[in-house]
Amino acid sequence: MRLLVRPLAGLFLAALLGAPLSAQTWGEISGRVLEADGPIVGASVLVEGTSFGTNTGTDGRYAFRIPEGRYPIRVSFVGYTTVRDTIDVRRGEVTRFDAVLEVATGDLGDVAVEATADRGVGVSRIDPRTVRDMPLPVQDAIRAVKTELGVTSNNELSNAFSVRGGSYDENQFFIDGFEIYRPLRIRQGEQEGLGLINGDLTSRMTLFAGGFPVRYGGKLASVLDATYAAPEGVPTSTAYLSTLDAGVAVSGALTDRVGLAVAARSARPQRFFASQELEGSYDPNFRDIQGVVDVDLGASSLRAVGLYARHRFRLAPQQQETTFGIYPNLVRTVARDFSGLEEDGYDIGFGGLLLRTQIGTSASMEHRVSAFTTDEFEDIDISSRSSLFRRQQRPGGSQTDLDRLLEGQTVQESTTNNRISQTVVTAEGRYLSRLGRHSLEAGWSARRLAFDDLISERTIFRGRGDEGELIDVDASVLEADTSFASWLGSAWLEDAISVGDRLTLTPGLRADFFSYNDELTLSPRLGATYAVSDQTSLSGAVGVYHQTPTYRELRGDPQPGTSLFRTLDGDISSPRSVQAVVGLDHFFTGRRLSLRAEAYAKRFTNLISYDVENVRVVYSAENDSEGYAAGADVQLRGELVPGLESWVSYGFLFTEERFYTPTATDEQTLDRFASRGGGDWIRRPTDRRHNFSLFVQDYVPGDDTWRLHLRTLYGSRLPTTAPRRDEDRSFDSITVFDDGPRNASKLPSYFRFDMGATKRLVIGRLPSGSPLELLATVEVLNVFDQTNTVAQSWVESNEGGQRVFIAVPTRLTPRTLNVRMRIDL
Repeated sequence: MRLLVRPLAGLFLAALLGAPLSAQTWGEISGRVLEADGPIVGASVLVEGTSFGTNTGTDGRYAFRIPEGRYPIRVSFVGYTTVRDTIDVRRGEVTRFDAVLEVATGDLGDVAVEATADRGVGVSRIDPRTVRDMPLPVQDAIRAVKTELGVTSNNELSNAFSVRGGSYDENQFFIDGFEIYRPLRIRQGEQEGLGLINGDLTSRMTLFAGGFPVRYGGKLASVLDATYAAPEGVPTSTAYLSTLDAGVAVSGALTDRVGLAVAARSARPQRFFASQELEGSYDPNFRDIQGVVDVDLGASSLRAVGLYARHRFRLAPQQQETTFGIYPNLVRTVARDFSGLEEDGYDIGFGGLLLRTQIGTSASMEHRVSAFTTDEFEDIDISSRSSLFRRQQRPGGSQTDLDRLLEGQTVQESTTNNRISQTVVTAEGRYLSRLGRHSLEAGWSARRLAFDDLISERTIFRGRGDEGELIDVDASVLEADTSFASWLGSAWLEDAISVGDRLTLTPGLRADFFSYNDELTLSPRLGATYAVSDQTSLSGAVGVYHQTPTYRELRGDPQPGTSLFRTLDGDISSPRSVQAVVGLDHFFTGRRLSLRAEAYAKRFTNLISYDVENVRVVYSAENDSEGYAAGADVQLRGELVPGLESWVSYGFLFTEERFYTPTATDEQTLDRFASRGGGDWIRRPTDRRHNFSLFVQDYVPGDDTWRLHLRTLYGSRLPTTAPRRDEDRSFDSITVFDDGPRNASKLPSYFRFDMGATKRLVIGRLPSGSPLELLATVEVLNVFDQTNTVAQSWVESNEGGQRVFIAVPTRLTPRTLNVRMRIDL
């Protein structure tokens, strides 16, 4: 593996230093984007209906290659009118196209007034076109976030991610300003399906990894905000098909005042899931349909956004064999035989209306109403027999020639019948105005939350008691039926102030009131950006953040027959975080590279502690701890060749927690407190010291119809909690585990390398004269067939008369081949 990685790394560095990797045989579009006062940095230059395009550099210039033909081109930037034109590109020639953008005064297809806070520290802008090119199991825009600054992940089956020490549940998601939500009861990545953001409808995505504006509230770690493109102009469409998923999207103007975009996706990745060690009949079926309707009302515009997602996962497990240890005589195998069936899934419905109104030339307002519903179910009835084998080298045999010696067996039966429904209704207003050097924003929101949860879970171990009799031991029993309803009100005010020509200050204040616990929280924040030069800027932010506890945090881990919510009396507070982050951005104009470096520190109080079980986050349902996180992230980003962006990121993090001394003094409480550090600082579940990601795009030298895409993720070892024997419920032949010292063990590090190659084929001509192209892609996922572990289960063995616990890894997917085709019309 090392022999392959070094040349690839050398190729990437050589390209960054300007080595000519591929011949320029296509035509090229280049130019400059300006406003009245000078160049526009970061303007989008896009060939409509294709994946070609780029963003302007510090001097407003851009360039990218494209096959010869006639193309519609669009130039846009937030707060300015959009410029469109049609240009002809000839093979081997440079076509010049310059554009001058004007400040928007009434065209509400583009936002006329936008706060400059979105350009501060911790902000990453994600081009949806790169999602098409990333080698991923399914085309999921959220999965593309995993290579961004400050983001880490250790599971290719899931679209969940952690940002700068936060949990999977500390990230907030928006589509066109409407908040959307992840499913509540997902146990493992195979059940998740597709993320709700459709990349084929998206014009831009913005990730706030810290220091985010006051209009966002309710989460501690990050915000991912997606904006869907305006359906306008000549109708365009795109479609893709692979061995794992498929999708289609159509967008365009119906009349001069009405535009429509519709997209549908389907994923059936059973072949991908079935490559794991757990053998069985996999039947995943993930589908969704989304739509956008824009109506021009003159001084106002109305946008309607809707989606419906139906995700189903069915598994009839048969057998699983996991071998681990050190050859030749410290090797063990756990073999499991299964019978039964697992069926689970969810239905999500969402609808929202957005009314934008322009007020003169310097102000606008937005009003939103939306409803979001989720209905989830879990039905599991599975029996399993687990056998632990010691592998011993056969006399005279090789190191891999091993005998199997049975050490013990366990029979387990698991039944689950869970239902949960969620309804969230939201109304919101947002008001923006530009007054001289001030860009003001004010807003409010009112939200109604309702959950109905029915839970019935039982796991038993079957075996023989100390006297040899057959017995059943309840490992866990959960029975509850709970309803919950409350409302949340919020208001915020922010002012982006230009101080001179180089400094921008953005003070803001957010207030939230949660009726469940009658809690009012105030979150003051301040951001600053200073332009040292046209190529270099410094930025920073400091502020207070609260995460309102809702279903996930309140649920807890109940005792049999008790309420699902431990804190039904409202005796719980919002976790609080005081965060500070500083950053440096430098643009190397000669090489079209940008360098970002950021450092951050967070102080947490009133934390609701949690454990991570595969991808499910299980909370304690009480304010039982405090903590901190600190680290730094560095990213080098640029275009190895015009129009194809690549980047490399590295992050360093440490995050710890300390549990409050309990008021109760019973033996069980004190014992639990001791296992959680006894008041000392211990690692949090997301404490990943090192994180590295790489995404590289390039043409094949000498043939620009071929493109290569490389994606690498590496994360160092995450902490995990090893068990201890529950003596009160265990027998000689049956061991029931309880939690041991919290986060004192480690999972293996995570490493993944994915690669794809795309061939661009001209299969005809469109009526406009532009070429009709087919993109044919071959992807090799997990190129080096790396064995990654997402979780561990435990078995007990006898070593020289001593009981020892052995970690059995839950492994992720091996090397997989995928073929994908896409066509744009």
